[in-house]
Amino acid sequence: MRKLIGTLLVLLPALACAQGALLDDLAKPQDGQSRRATSTFRMGKDGKYDPKAPFTGDLDEHSNRDNFRVPPGQTHVLMDEKGPGVITHIWLTFLGPEPQDWAKQGSADHQDMLLRIYYDGDDKPGVEAPVGDFFANCFGMRSPVASIPVEVEDGDSYNCFWHMPFRKSVRIEIVNQGDKAINLLYYNIDWVKRDSLPKDMPYFYAQYRQEYPVKGGQDYVILDTQGKGHYVGTVLAVRTRSPMWFGEGDEKVYIDNENTPSIWGTGTEDYFLSAWGLQKSSTAYHGVPYFDQWGIVGGHTSAYRWHLNDPWVFQKGIKVTIEHFGWISPDENPLGKTNSWNEREDDYSSVAFWYQTGKPTFTARAPSGPERKLPSLERVKVPGKDAQFGAGERQQQYIDSLLYEQTLYTPKEPSSAWVEVPFNVERREPLRLLLNMTTSWDFGTYQASLDGIKLGGPIDLYSAKIENREVHLLDFYPEPGRHVLRLECTGKNNLSSGYYLGLESLQLRERRPRVEKYGYDKDNDWRKNPKLYG
Repeated sequence: MRKLIGTLLVLLPALACAQGALLDDLAKPQDGQSRRATSTFRMGKDGKYDPKAPFTGDLDEHSNRDNFRVPPGQTHVLMDEKGPGVITHIWLTFLGPEPQDWAKQGSADHQDMLLRIYYDGDDKPGVEAPVGDFFANCFGMRSPVASIPVEVEDGDSYNCFWHMPFRKSVRIEIVNQGDKAINLLYYNIDWVKRDSLPKDMPYFYAQYRQEYPVKGGQDYVILDTQGKGHYVGTVLAVRTRSPMWFGEGDEKVYIDNENTPSIWGTGTEDYFLSAWGLQKSSTAYHGVPYFDQWGIVGGHTSAYRWHLNDPWVFQKGIKVTIEHFGWISPDENPLGKTNSWNEREDDYSSVAFWYQTGKPTFTARAPSGPERKLPSLERVKVPGKDAQFGAGERQQQYIDSLLYEQTLYTPKEPSSAWVEVPFNVERREPLRLLLNMTTSWDFGTYQASLDGIKLGGPIDLYSAKIENREVHLLDFYPEPGRHVLRLECTGKNNLSSGYYLGLESLQLRERRPRVEKYGYDKDNDWRKNPKLYG
């Protein structure tokens, strides 16, 4: 409660300032006429949807058919209007990717959906980004966002309040680039039709790009464009490929074609207005909607930063970059040391938001849907259903909130509760052994061992609510052949009501190639000296 009150005390002054400016603008004359593009049902003569028919409003159920289904590979146009005008608000919702009654096989996730906005008949979109990333929801995961220009209530109602002027026309479309349909797509797009727009009024732009992984010796480029304008926001997503903290890299911004950046930051978390790392948060101007685990191989972090009161202004051009430096374990450092300044090879993606007069020169285009999916890091993955269990019952269970199927083990009694997962290794190479598990209020405590060798201490699987957790166990060079990971119940947390266990999979996750190149632990006997970096 004290933390919540502290957060509100920090957030309320910013919200009050923003609301004050909005209320001040409301007391000024407004030009134009309000309009809306919507998914509201319009029934044609054949009883089907007709975009030219009037809105349908009667007591028959068909009046409530206000949504669309977009099959894989298809494009749905949300808005196609003549200008001049200004879009003031976009609201979207659709089914999540998990299987449910309305979509037995699941649906496309919002990383599969590509949002494109075309101004004035241009063949190149002014806005091009996955729907999720545009609304600060990366990795295809749904997370709440409570900021001024973007709000995602409960992780499933997508709102943005960016003003998007257009002179001749505007077309907004969503392309389904996944292998499942977009189901129950609803939308309302509010705009104001104007008689004219000022000659110097800039257009709103947003562009996605990615590097899987980032390029060595080069800062990651978020935006590079020529022209006059101002930069208003960043969404950044990082999937780590190395243990330890990734975010020591500074933002470096080059204004008007300068050779040396005049804006140079002090660290990634500092750019996103945090300090001493990042954690889940959502505020008016900055936030971290998604953060799973600290310092692991394969961790996910997404963050947003809106420059609403502090836009970066440029007259000739702007280049926005960020370094990809951070801590690294000694087996990835050329000197075999741990320090804070190493060039890392993580997976980055971003959306840049800016206003600019004329057309941008930024050439980046969003990759296809399959290319936007993060590449797998798993050398070996054994699903929980392939494990062997002690006395008790087990069942397959799909966890909607976690988007995976787990094997739920309910032992008869703790003394006979155990799980064994056999796996095979083809080649001796540096790998990380981990378990993808669930924690809950009735789960027990289990000790892990590999081929009879104890790994770390007991694993407490209790949590007040159902959560996903990767349990990282060992960095090693496993010998080719068969191995067995065993989990044995040692009791439970005092707060837990049971000894259950939920296992999605055992995984052997690849380490970066330089680990094998340096080979510091190549001759280490993991049985005598088990190591886990992070």
